[in-house]
Amino acid sequence: MGPVRHIGVLTSGGDSPGMNAAIRAVVRTAAFRGIRVSGIIGGYDGLVNDHLRELGPRDVSNIIQRGGTILRSARSEAFRTAEGRTQAVATMARHGLDALVAIGGDGTFTGAKVLLDEHGCRVIGLPGTIDNDLAGTDRTIGFDTAVNTAVEAMDKIRDTASSHDRLFFVEVMGRDTGFIALASAIASGAEYVMLPELCQSIDQLVKELSQASRLKSSSIVVVAEGDEQGGAVAISEQVRKLLPDRDMRVTVLGHLQRGGSPTAMDRILASRLGSAAVEQLLAGEHGCMVGEVNGQVRTTPFAGAIGKRKSLQEDLIALVGILST
Repeated sequence: MGPVRHIGVLTSGGDSPGMNAAIRAVVRTAAFRGIRVSGIIGGYDGLVNDHLRELGPRDVSNIIQRGGTILRSARSEAFRTAEGRTQAVATMARHGLDALVAIGGDGTFTGAKVLLDEHGCRVIGLPGTIDNDLAGTDRTIGFDTAVNTAVEAMDKIRDTASSHDRLFFVEVMGRDTGFIALASAIASGAEYVMLPELCQSIDQLVKELSQASRLKSSSIVVVAEGDEQGGAVAISEQVRKLLPDRDMRVTVLGHLQRGGSPTAMDRILASRLGSAAVEQLLAGEHGCMVGEVNGQVRTTPFAGAIGKRKSLQEDLIALVGILST
């Protein structure tokens, strides 16, 4: 392959706070190295339909603090087809793109790997997802902000729960993983957490809540949306049948967790990984995700990051029960 002179950058899948900081880092590092950058509008769909615009250092001014993504994101049914991907590669050739930086999660990297396998495209990934579920990085871009958003909401819920002696079920995002649920449960002092990774019965939950009610008048149960017992609404209905005298409420935080200004930690992580992605491309690396492991930048082949979930820390799971007494 020839030298990298022109990089395309896109954001795909669910948005996460810090994506704009990553875009900014890609553009400014590339400019520092004398490389052109074009932003692809609307993820892979923008690549299929030729929605690009060139970005320079001033085009990414004043975006590091913004949530969402200035490049927007969209599902692309066309990109799922061989014809659509051929069209995407044709767009790259037409604009002289030598490589892509794809910011997103599991689905984004799956698309990147297909481009690599089918067409030999140089693609490098940045882990942009609030779920923190990608192997090859200790934290994903957006996770810290999502947790802080959830904790801020739970702190407010705790005020009203204590005032009215109520039991609150708070549902957070996490269709397949409980990283947000576990972290926010510990940080908010929740009494119990329901996680997709664990098989937890309603009877066990009721037992724990009954024991807690002897010591405290209010409780918060954090529920990951993908828990096998159902979301917070379904779980609260089952608990209500067994604890009919408890005053219960449900709060579903939903997409609130995806928005908002990224925390300093997410801005730094996104800036570091965005810059590293450009440097790795210039060093000849591609077909991989750039992550942070034990404080150091590391690359993981797409095959090692896709579909390989990280495990929750068992000591943190135990900590919820220990500190809720």
